[in-house]
Amino acid sequence: MLHLISQSPIEKAILERIDKGDDVVFLENAILHILAKGLLSYTLTQLLKESKLFVLEGDIVVRGIAATELVTGIEVIDYSKLVDLTVKNKLIQSW
Repeated sequence: MLHLISQSPIEKAILERIDKGDDVVFLENAILHILAKGLLSYTLTQLLKESKLFVLEGDIVVRGIAATELVTGIEVIDYSKLVDLTVKNKLIQSW
């Protein structure tokens, strides 16, 4: 399943619904909550052990966030990779 998370702040209940092997893309203002120094950093680090986490490059650029400020392991992607993820995952959930 592909989870598209744009909700800000990100509720922990949403992260708890992500299953092993799911792909997660953080969009828009949700990226403000995936910083290495943020409150969700531990939860996201644990989630990375079983799922792949992504963020759109354009969203971090617009907000002046460097990739090095994100939780280690979150992959920065472009729109082409986002399209690939939507094709790969038959089920898509937007939060």
